[in-house]
Amino acid sequence: LIHEGQLTFGAAGVHLIADFGVWWGEETGGLPLPLGGNAIRRDLDAELQTRVSHLLRESIRYALEHREEALDYAISFARGLETDRARADEFVGMYVNARTLDYGDDGRRSVRLFLDRGFEAGLLPHKADVEFVG
Repeated sequence: LIHEGQLTFGAAGVHLIADFGVWWGEETGGLPLPLGGNAIRRDLDAELQTRVSHLLRESIRYALEHREEALDYAISFARGLETDRARADEFVGMYVNARTLDYGDDGRRSVRLFLDRGFEAGLLPHKADVEFVG
């Protein structure tokens, strides 16, 4: 299950069989599970790439520093959590946090490993050459 379903599956009578985040941590010696990121075209000027990265980071930083205001906006998109502000806040906290601003060295290592394993399993057509901007 993904998104809000991680918090609401029990109420739907669904039982946990495996947690991919826990499995990934065990499989990789504790690396965080990569859940998403932003991509930018490599053919764009490096200065523009850095500027876009900075603006995205500042937007996220603003949301973190103004959590209640950000939650007021985001809750309208919270499938199944619209009436449960505390759970919606818990969900947001799971995915919008310090790692959203900076993966950290272990997060970058995890992204590379995740993509490498996808390639090795035949799920990606070519080995990914990941660069982190900003």
